[in-house]
This record gives sequence, C-alpha cells and structure tokens, in this order.
Amino acid sequence: MSKRVLTTESGAPVADNQNSATAGVGGPVLIQDQHLLEKLARFNRERIPERVVHARGSGAYGYFEVTDDVTGFTRADFLSSVGKRTDTFIRFSTVADSLGGSDAVRDPRGFALKFYTDEGNYDLVGNNTPVFFIKDPIKFPDFIHSQKRDPFTGKQEPNNVWDFWAHSPEATHQVTWLMGDRGIPASYRHMNGYGSHTYQWTNAQGEAFFVKYHFKTNQGVRSLSADQAAELVGKDGNSHQTDLLQAIERGVNPSWTLHVQIMPAAEAADYRFNPFDVTKVWPHSDYPLQRVGRLVLDRNPDNVFAEVEQAAFSPNNFVPGIGPSPDKMLQGRLFAYADAQRYRVGINHTQLPVNAPRNATVDNYGRDGSMATRYGSRYDKNYEPNSHAGPAQTDAPLAAPIAVTGWTGAQGAAEHVKDDDFFQAGELYRLMSEDEKSRLISNIAGGLSQVTLDQVIEKNLAHFHAADTEYGKRVEEAVRALREA
Repeated sequence: MSKRVLTTESGAPVADNQNSATAGVGGPVLIQDQHLLEKLARFNRERIPERVVHARGSGAYGYFEVTDDVTGFTRADFLSSVGKRTDTFIRFSTVADSLGGSDAVRDPRGFALKFYTDEGNYDLVGNNTPVFFIKDPIKFPDFIHSQKRDPFTGKQEPNNVWDFWAHSPEATHQVTWLMGDRGIPASYRHMNGYGSHTYQWTNAQGEAFFVKYHFKTNQGVRSLSADQAAELVGKDGNSHQTDLLQAIERGVNPSWTLHVQIMPAAEAADYRFNPFDVTKVWPHSDYPLQRVGRLVLDRNPDNVFAEVEQAAFSPNNFVPGIGPSPDKMLQGRLFAYADAQRYRVGINHTQLPVNAPRNATVDNYGRDGSMATRYGSRYDKNYEPNSHAGPAQTDAPLAAPIAVTGWTGAQGAAEHVKDDDFFQAGELYRLMSEDEKSRLISNIAGGLSQVTLDQVIEKNLAHFHAADTEYGKRVEEAVRALREA
C-alpha cells in the first residue's frame, strides 16, 4: 500500500505539519505559510449555527420494509408492495437543551426520519409523544423561549417554563406525558416514535384519508426515573448516543413496527375532537392501529458532523400519495423547518450526501448560491418555460387538495363536540397505575414548587383539577408540602 501524503486544500503536499515557517530560528511566523493560515482559518469556521431546538442529536442509517398492503389508502411508491425496502436515515434528539447538553434529561425526543424513495426524499418529522404542547405555530417561538435559557440568569428557569404552561391550558395533555414515566427514555432504542401531526394519504383513485403514524419500538418501552437519570448523566452525558452507537456496532440492530390510524377524509368535519389538533390523540377505539411495515437501523454514520449535524429534515418533503392536513402546527412547520436549514447549512444543503435523494433525479431551475455542486450541461437553461426541452411540470398533485372557505384573518379552529384542553389529559391520568400516578405527581410537584409566582402555581393547579379532580388534588397537596418544607 502506498503511503498517503498530507496535502493542503488545493492538493499541494505538506512538507512540515509540526513547525510553522518563521524568519530564522527565533523569528516571527511568516504570512507566506499557506498551510498554517489555511489550518487556522478553517478551524475558525468549523462550526455552523446549532439548531435552535433539537440541537443535541444522534443518527443512524437503516431501511424500511413494507409488511402489509396499504395500497387501498396511498399511492406512495415506497409503500406499493409487501416486501419493498427503502433506505432511511433517522435523527433522534432532545428538544430544549443545547448541543452540549446531556442525553438522559426530562424532555421530549425528536424522531425525524428520511426515506430515500424512488420518487424523491420523504421526511417524517415527529417526536416520541403523540401530542405536543401547543396547537398554533404563532405560539412556537414564545414556547421555546420559555423552555430555553433566561436572558438574565442564563439558565433554564422553572418560573418561565410553568408560566408559559399556566397561560397555555392546551399544554396540559403533553405536560402529563412529559412528567410521566415516559418523560425520560432509557435510550433512543427503547422509546416509541410518532408523526404526532395528522397527515394526508391519497390512493390511486384520488380518495383522501387522514393518517397518524405510530412507530412502536420492538425493544420494549423502557424509561428512567428522575434519580436514575441524574445518576446516569453524572456517569455519561452521552448515554443515549453511546447506547445507539454500540448497539449497532455489535449488530444488535434496533427496530420499530410502523402502524397508522386511518380516517376517511369525509369523517373529519364531524369527529368528536378536532382531528387536526396536535394536542389531542385519536382514541384507538375510534381508529385502530393498522400495521404497515418495519424500520430497522443497521449502520452508524462515519462522521457525526457531516451526516448527523448537517442532516436536514422538512415535513414539506412529500412524495406522490402523501401530503399535509389542515393541522395548523404542521402548516407552520412546513415553512419553519426548511427555513432553519437554509440558515444553518445554506441554500444548497439538499446537495449534501446525507440530504440528497439517492434513487431519484433532481432536475429543476434552481442555480448558484454558496457551495453549489449541482449543475447541468451547457445547453440547460435556468428559466422556465423555455424552448430547450427543460424539465416540465407533471400536472399531477402529490395529494388531494384541501378545501378552504371563509374570511381571512386570525382565528381559532372550528369547535368539535368534545374539544377542550383537559379531557384527554384526564383520560391519560386515569389510564395510569397507582405507581405511575405517584411518580407523575412527584415530577410535577418537584418543578412547580420551585415557581415563585403564586398566580402561576394557581393557574397550573387549575389545569390539573380540570383534567381530573384527584389529579389536581394530589398535585396541589404535593406542591404545598414541598413549599412548606
């Protein structure tokens, strides 16, 4: 094997990588030392802006295999036949902390999945919970600000966290999930993933269905108590990264079974809950889970920065047969996610290997910009329409159109029969065992008792009382005991 030669970025061989060029043995460093200047300049630019949310993440490659026929509901090609496999890339993440945070913390987990389909990339951006804290994207920046570091103290503040939730009663359902046993997964392998939002499937006949995605872990759900998590953080702040990396390296490939709930589009208007409200679930008794396929992770990235941190997901990356719903939070994310990547990585982030389609050809009139690597022949034009046989539209929409009516302006969603902010939080509480309830109460009281504003505590207590009388009473008593102590 020939010896590898160290070179500069331009490919010139490097004579000395241990000593800078100087004017004599004791003289000053020379600006003519191209290798030195290039190394220092590159080092200064090695970082890109971290994600505002979901900054800390881990990723892996794998595949999705169809196990059940769903062609009656969608014409998506990667779901078109039992046994069909599609390459995938997944990024797990925590939400609120920075890139330097710890893995084993109480926080929702991101579950972002990229399918490299024959019809282009399909991105499914979800969490490990089936619901979220808010249902309107206009509240999202405020919500994240309340969970992030305070501008004065420079740290996360219970006052801010609970103050926002006090003024956002729709968060009660997700708070019950977050403060319950599943609030701290034991690892990324031992948690479920959910699309959370409602999406649309369209079949070959043009019939539309609304769907929710459920990825059930085949490793079993395992979680950590607050004490176990604190101990683990002290031992290994990268615990979830370590676990995922080592499992795949050992050949213990984690897997999930994908199920969907399917609602005929015509049933949405009269459903008892607003089916497009991401703070609510569809009870399985109304729309049972239907199995679709299996997700398997079998390869670790070779370079975490290039493949995990530069991985870019957007829920607006659909394929024929799959599209959005009127879910307001989803509609906001259709813009915000892609825009975040344009800012972080650049307008040509889609040309990076981890983001570029593998099995579909990209052919459009987008040109230039920083780090552009895709270009056509000398005969290609950068405008349309043209007389040079450039790419043309198909006239075939990805999904069925969504009907909209009424006056424009800021307004809430249409009310359904059982729309309220507390009913499903109470249902979730009543499903828990006594031990689960006790841990939930302890977790809530531990945070809420640190709040210094009495009115914030009272507002939050009112939410738990509205969800379930016993729930509210037990939280109130636990908070009082901690504050008196």
